Amino acid sequence: MRGRRLTAPAGAASRRLLADVAGLVSVSAFYVVVSVVLAGLWRAATAHGPVAGYTGRELTWYIVTAEAATCAINPRLIEEIGDDVVSGAVTVEMLRPAAVGGVRLAVETGRALTRLAVLLPVGAVIGWTAVGPPPDATGALLAVPALALAVAVNVAMQHAVAGISFWLRDTRAAWFLYQKLVFILGGMLLPLEVLPDVLRHVASALPFAAMAYVPARTAAGHVAPGLLLVQAGWLVVFVVAALAVFGAGERRLQEVGT
Repeated sequence: MRGRRLTAPAGAASRRLLADVAGLVSVSAFYVVVSVVLAGLWRAATAHGPVAGYTGRELTWYIVTAEAATCAINPRLIEEIGDDVVSGAVTVEMLRPAAVGGVRLAVETGRALTRLAVLLPVGAVIGWTAVGPPPDATGALLAVPALALAVAVNVAMQHAVAGISFWLRDTRAAWFLYQKLVFILGGMLLPLEVLPDVLRHVASALPFAAMAYVPARTAAGHVAPGLLLVQAGWLVVFVVAALAVFGAGERRLQEVGT
């Protein structure tokens, strides 16, 4: 029964998203433009040889995978959660029998995975058309669960971060900083191997790498199955953190009424 309280809203959110054809077309078009441009730039950069151990073919598959992982996410999720807390929408949701944090995590994960399912074949067409099949068949297969984990980690961490709105109210600065960290330290725009050694080691130890770099590196043929276990570990950490922060925030609302 408890599981259905989460799967039912997640399924409903997924169906609503699929019904929004215009929205899916818009996300897909943005994804195509960004992927084609970035992949083209990286192929040009490898004209005289590999960059940081990646060939042009590998970087093309890296980019289409990294962009799919991030384009599947609502880009303003942290800010929107903060707005819902301030507006009182979360207070209304507290009247439901299920925990607000759990329902919101389930709903947003359902939406993100649905977007990802739409973007995956689009990315495959881009990569295949530009440079041929993925560099490694095993990597291509492992990239699918890695992408699902990447999306789930991203959604969970955004909820954990957005939970500060129960106390600070304004989450716009947190949203802005979070996005930039995913762009650079998460490996969305470039492989972490391109970064200076110290920064690369720092980025590898942070959760942002689990959100784009891991599935992208895997799809590029640099297969390391242990990285999926790292993703799973971060997912557990941030699901627990998000539920704890939302739980504390809900108790605060009940106590102070604002």
